[in-house]
Amino acid sequence: MKNTVAIIFSVAILGASIFLAQAYKSRGDQNGIVSVTGLGEVDFESDEVLWTGRFEASSASLSEAFSKIKSQRSKVESYLLERGLKKEDIKFEQVSTYEREKSVYNNEGKYIGSEFSGYELKQRVVVNSTNLDLVEIISREISELLNEGVQITSDNPDYYYSKLDELKLDLIEKASENGRIRAEQIAENSNSSLAGLKSARLGVFQILGKNSGESYSWSGTFNTSSRLKTASITVKMDFDVD
Repeated sequence: MKNTVAIIFSVAILGASIFLAQAYKSRGDQNGIVSVTGLGEVDFESDEVLWTGRFEASSASLSEAFSKIKSQRSKVESYLLERGLKKEDIKFEQVSTYEREKSVYNNEGKYIGSEFSGYELKQRVVVNSTNLDLVEIISREISELLNEGVQITSDNPDYYYSKLDELKLDLIEKASENGRIRAEQIAENSNSSLAGLKSARLGVFQILGKNSGESYSWSGTFNTSSRLKTASITVKMDFDVD
């Protein structure tokens, strides 16, 4: 009985050894894979600027309020044209009308409700131009119109780039080349060579302000507040290796 068990045990070990040897050989026959992430990055300057200003007028009479806002619009338009902007770069949006109310209190100072006190009209002016220097100056100096009775506020300019599609293609090319070089170095260091690209997956396109310290986002970042920007994209690549 002991001899029978010993024989069965020996056969089992021999079978397991043969199986492991075949599995190892099969694994060794397969090409290896090198996985890398290539980075494409470029600094560039925006070539379009978008600036918004807001002005308002108020009166107890709606017709008088419209007359005031119309006068303010005329002054804003003249100011922009005199400083060199093109008329087609200037857009005035629809006037918004609001009814104003004031709180009412009785002789004892107790709040008893509110009553109509007049109309407030607001309008936005939007400038879209390729003259970035001029619009930057206007955005800073538009408050001069306060001296002419124009109640205007200015937003910070937003900056855009008109050739994003070309920029993306250039970045993809850079990222792919960067990834290939990294894969070749890895393969060379392991005494192997690349057999070909197995798969490639694009990462998220990012635009950050140059030297702004902004963080990357999983969904992508699109900076509009900086005139000088840095764009980047990654490509995850798998290469077969001989």
